[in-house]
Parts: sequence; structure tokens; C-alpha cells
Amino acid sequence: MKAIILIPTYNEIDNIQKLVPFLLSKYPEVNILVIDDNSPDGTHKWVKEFSEKDSRVHLIKRAGKMGLGTAYVEGYKYMLANGYDVAVQMDADYSHNPNDVQKFLSYINDYDLVIGSRYIKGVNVVNWPISRLLLSYFANMYTRIITGLPIMDGTGGFKCFRSEVLRSINLDKIKSNGYSFQIEMNYISWKKGFKIFEFPIVFTDRFQGTSKMSKKIVHEAIFMVWKLRFRSLIGRLN
Repeated sequence: MKAIILIPTYNEIDNIQKLVPFLLSKYPEVNILVIDDNSPDGTHKWVKEFSEKDSRVHLIKRAGKMGLGTAYVEGYKYMLANGYDVAVQMDADYSHNPNDVQKFLSYINDYDLVIGSRYIKGVNVVNWPISRLLLSYFANMYTRIITGLPIMDGTGGFKCFRSEVLRSINLDKIKSNGYSFQIEMNYISWKKGFKIFEFPIVFTDRFQGTSKMSKKIVHEAIFMVWKLRFRSLIGRLN
């Protein structure tokens, strides 16, 4: 399969300088697309220079800080337009273990959407304050109760899609960000009948940079689950 790793960035220069070479050395057959929101720290400049030396690395530089959901949507569109079969999405900050990419590339042979789950076997989160952990855990429980989505970690961002899934979704209608973006993509994929698989990962809180979590992201997720359920009931999900 022709695979690409999608990595959204904003001020991730220290992380991306380590992550990109590591991924290329470990998975030489895989391409990388960095979607950068015009990072003031020069992340996009470094990626552009690197891409000129290695054709496996690609860059989308956006005008400014436009949000995680829209970054991934641009990455999905790039993936589909350039004939990739699968897309792995991951953070740049090493909260997602790059060694787990191999598991995604293996499992995706048998499934349509593979999710690296923090909660499929207990709670596998390192270095989070208890308040953040409880927020995430109960957000996932809330999502399952309201929508019926049979996924333990519906808000996680370490995932792998087959192109067939993304092609079936009207990406121009996906406007959410953060938690709610992950929920929306999972829910639509499930409702369309695609095969979803979760495997356990260990999520380690970012060791560099700062969290992009905000009250706005949390509130968006709270209302998104009801919106998804209602749209599904009236047959206007996507």
C-alpha cells in the first residue's frame, strides 16, 4: 500500500526536526505530509528545506492558525489527490509513539479505520493531571452514551484511514476541531458501515511545547455529539 503520515504542526520545530528523520529511517517506504499553520518558530521553513532534499517529505503551509480539524481535512484531500491508499495521522510532539506506526500499517490491511486507543485496556495515559484525564475519559463515555458509537477512545488523534473511507465522506462539510473533529470522523465512518478496530497505545503527555486544549474545544465536543445524533436521525449526516 502507498501510505502517508499526516502531521499537523504549530511551533513544533524542535519536535519535527527529530520526528521526520526518525520516521523516514524506520519506515523508508512511507511518505510524510506536514500541515503547518505558518509557525512563527520556522517549522515550515525547516520542513520545506528538508523536502527539497528528500522527495518523501511534503509540506502544506497555511496562512495562519486555523485549527486541527481543518489541517487534517487538507491533509486528507492531499492524500486522495495524490493516490495514497492509507493515511496515518499523528501529533508531532511524541505524545503518539512513532514506533506504533508499524501497527497501524499492519492492522489497516484488515480494517478501514484503525484507532490507537488510550482506553481499550484500562487507562494508558502518562503525565496527565487527574483533571485532564477525567475530562477525556468521561468525554468518551458521554460520546458513547449519546451517539451509540462503539469506540472506547472516540476523541483520540492517533489513527489510520483507508482512502475508501475518506473518499466516501464529504470533507467540505467537516468544520469541527479538536475533540469534536475526531468524534465526527469516527461517527460518520461507523455510520457508513466501515470496519473499525482499536488497539491499545500508551499516550504520553507532550514533553515539549504546550497543550492546545481550550474551553472552546470542550464545549464544541459537548454539543457535537447531539448534533451528530440528530443529523443521523433525519438522514443528513454527511
